[in-house]
Amino acid sequence: QVQLVESGGGLVQPGGSLRLSCAASGSIFRVEAMGWYRQAPGKQRELVAVGTSNGRINYEPSVKDRFTISRDNSKNTVYLQMNSLKPEDTAVYYCNMILRRSWDADSRNYWGQGTQVTVSS
Repeated sequence: QVQLVESGGGLVQPGGSLRLSCAASGSIFRVEAMGWYRQAPGKQRELVAVGTSNGRINYEPSVKDRFTISRDNSKNTVYLQMNSLKPEDTAVYYCNMILRRSWDADSRNYWGQGTQVTVSS
């Protein structure tokens, strides 16, 4: 099985910064898309940022100009740099990748285990 391992979450004060990392391991032929989602208690999981297969990057409006998604293709790793954090950013953040495990396999969604981000004074 492919595994996505996340790291970088923690507790920060409002206005602080964190960088999340998500590394995929296992049998991977090609990563076709990558993104970050988050879920606050009692709320639906929502898209934070996504890099599409054509290279376009989309952000949830509330994080635009504060968060930056990037990737290291050689390491099958995606990052989320979060600046100017606000209390409303508090959530569990989940990494997501759409990938193929072999040349003749269909693409599938894979999820990280989630990492807690808490923004509080």
